[in-house]
Amino acid sequence: MSSPANVIKFLHIIENLKRTKRTGWVDNGIRQPESIADHMHRMGVMAMLINDPALDREKCIKMAIVHDLAEAVVGDITPHAGVSKEEKFRQERDAIQGYKTLLDDQMVAQEIAQLWQEYEDATTPEALLVKDLDKFEMIVQAMEYEKSDNKKLQSFFNSTKGKFTHPTVKAWAEALYAERKQHFGEEE
Repeated sequence: MSSPANVIKFLHIIENLKRTKRTGWVDNGIRQPESIADHMHRMGVMAMLINDPALDREKCIKMAIVHDLAEAVVGDITPHAGVSKEEKFRQERDAIQGYKTLLDDQMVAQEIAQLWQEYEDATTPEALLVKDLDKFEMIVQAMEYEKSDNKKLQSFFNSTKGKFTHPTVKAWAEALYAERKQHFGEEE
């Protein structure tokens, strides 16, 4: 078991996820952009909604919660930030290693690190699903901002179109595209 003091330190660090706004929305002038924690939370709920006996649903939920934990330390580094994928990975890996050092309970610390690494490697069915959920949550949020801020965010849809692999997430995306088409009254 991790010492109570170290758990509190860890919780204070990850509080940054609640305060840090997602960079893509800030860069697009969204008035009230979601936080990293908002994004992770909805992804966890989405993972709960997947009913696929071929997947370990509990692992998917945990992975959705863990996948952006490093951003509490390094921030939300987007592809447009001018940071290489290798450097982003190194910074995030170092943050996760810092959590492992902080958390005395090595079983819990190792689980967090393994889930994060599995997500990054994107080779298991669970990681591929959570990658899909990451992209899908983004376009759901984009659609919500298009409505609330009355602006088109086409680039977010362009960056994900045709990239979903899980059949359920593909179906959700098609339903979202149909809703968006109806909302804007045009082909997207």
